[in-house]
Amino acid sequence: MNEVLSLADVDATPIQRMLAAYGLNMQVLSDGAKLPGSYWGEPEAGLVGSQLYVRPDTPLHSLLHEACHWIVMDPRKRPQIHTDASDSLTEEDATCYLQLVLSAQLAQFGLDRALQDMDSWGYSFRLGSARAWFEGDAEDAAAWLAAHGMVDAQHKPTGLVRTAVEPLTPTR
Repeated sequence: MNEVLSLADVDATPIQRMLAAYGLNMQVLSDGAKLPGSYWGEPEAGLVGSQLYVRPDTPLHSLLHEACHWIVMDPRKRPQIHTDASDSLTEEDATCYLQLVLSAQLAQFGLDRALQDMDSWGYSFRLGSARAWFEGDAEDAAAWLAAHGMVDAQHKPTGLVRTAVEPLTPTR
C-alpha cells in the first residue's frame, strides 16, 4: 500500500468539529490501541453506534468513509451500528461521494489528496480510478444525497444526516 495521509499528519480539531456537527463523536485512541468496530482491521477507523474510533495512524480516507457510512445510514439502524455499516450499493456509493465532498472541506486534506489516497488504498471503481468515478459516474450517488438533503444543488454538504427510512436493495 502506498502512503496515505493519516490523522497524525493533520490537526484533528477541524475534523472532530465537522463530525460533531453531524452528531458523531470521534474518539482518538492512543498509538497501538485496539480500534473497536474496525471493518478492515487496524489502523482503519472503527464505528460503534455514534462513536468513531481512530488512532493517529488511521488513514484520513478511512476516518471519513466510516463517518459517512454513519451519516447516510438508515436512521433506525444508526444507533445499533457495529463494524459493518453498509446496507446497500446505493449507500456505499453515497458514502464514497460524501466522503469526497467532506474531504474538500478540510484544508489539510482536500479533494485531490482524498482521490489519490482512495486509489492508493485500493478502492475499486469500474472506470478505473476514484477521480474518474467521482467526475464521470457518480451522478446517482450525488442525486441520492441531494434527495435526502445531505448535499445541496452545488454538491456542497448541508451538515444533515439521513432522516428518511426507505427500502433499499441489500449488498449481500
